[in-house]
Amino acid sequence: MKTILLILGLGLALTTANAQEETKNNLEITGSVDTYFKYDFAGQSNIPTSFADDHNSISIGMIDLGLSQTVGKATFVGELSFGPRSYKSIPSVGFLTTFGEVETQSVNIQNAYISYALSDAVSLTAGYMGTFVGYEVISPAANFNYSTSYLFSAGPFQNAGFKVDWSISESIALMLGVFNDWNVYQDMNGLSDFGGQLALSPVDGWDAYINFLTGPESGTIIDLTTGYQISDAFYLGLNAADYSVADKYGDAGYTGFALYPQYSFSDKVAIGYRAEYYKEKENNWLIDTESVFSNTITLNYYHGPFTLSSELRMDSAKDEIFLDNNDEITKSASQFLIAAIYSF
Repeated sequence: MKTILLILGLGLALTTANAQEETKNNLEITGSVDTYFKYDFAGQSNIPTSFADDHNSISIGMIDLGLSQTVGKATFVGELSFGPRSYKSIPSVGFLTTFGEVETQSVNIQNAYISYALSDAVSLTAGYMGTFVGYEVISPAANFNYSTSYLFSAGPFQNAGFKVDWSISESIALMLGVFNDWNVYQDMNGLSDFGGQLALSPVDGWDAYINFLTGPESGTIIDLTTGYQISDAFYLGLNAADYSVADKYGDAGYTGFALYPQYSFSDKVAIGYRAEYYKEKENNWLIDTESVFSNTITLNYYHGPFTLSSELRMDSAKDEIFLDNNDEITKSASQFLIAAIYSF
């Protein structure tokens, strides 16, 4: 009897050890590290979009560290970032200053959520998630351009809440969810926002996402993000958005679009152009109504996990919102930057 119990005990121990080892083996670690040099031709930081705003300095972006694991039908994702790109407060672009300055902190939560697959087609997710709205993201490793657009700077970064994803077919998917106000994982207003996404893949290589998010405090944003791999070498992306918000001061918001043509000369060299038009709405109580047209040319060199990105950016505005070399206000600004990104 003792022998049988010993054999059963050893078998259970081996099974448990194998299960634990399998679980460990399923753990994925991803992330990136980036650094950059930027020179503004006005001799000072000048273009009011997110991140990479240090002038004439070798500066860091952020360290991004993500963990994810799937066991059975359950998945968790946790992502932390360290550095200026992960937490720096946004300059006065659109409605963003409504919510005040973002408190400087050493660690920022990018993602912290758990998903459960009810079936192959339907999954439930709860937690703090990178936003489903917009074309660009915080991590530079996932963007073609290193600097970010006005649309990105004005839109949400994260959404905390609960959502349902439904893959209706191979070409159609739907997401619906309830969320806190933008960019907060603890919200005194509770689950005040409602949002959804319709994902379409009309033909091979073409994906389109129609996004909607609304709430009494956050306002309402309608966003289109789409990209088409026209050939092996040529890709075309588009982001268009309209945002409206109202309070006792009146109506405010913005509208705009950005076009992203990109051409790959080889698997190591690619060039891209971002053409963006951004306009604040008439009754913006934060700063004077303005419209900006931004031109960004980016040349990327890839070698395994390493990316060397060089970029020339030229912005022009309807109003005088920039500064020149003599600290006089002007309607245009330009800058050059070079960045190194390592992804793992």
